Amino acid sequence: MRITLSLDPDVAALLKKTRRSRKETLHTIVNEALRRGLTELLGRPRPKKRFRTRPFDAGRCLVGSLNDVSEVLRRAERESFR
Repeated sequence: MRITLSLDPDVAALLKKTRRSRKETLHTIVNEALRRGLTELLGRPRPKKRFRTRPFDAGRCLVGSLNDVSEVLRRAERESFR
């Protein structure tokens, strides 16, 4: 596939330097760099967005203290457990 790319000056300089040092074609170097970069980029899981629960004020507790479960059940069922 043929494509025209507009490169930032620093990227173009790195490509030229790599091409001179490795004595390979620009085609080979660009394909290798894209292949490595895309593999690294797509291989990493995306950071997940933190799930936040919004607070909700339900008002005061209707049964008083929730420390005594039998008392809460007695009030809820209107029966005497004791």
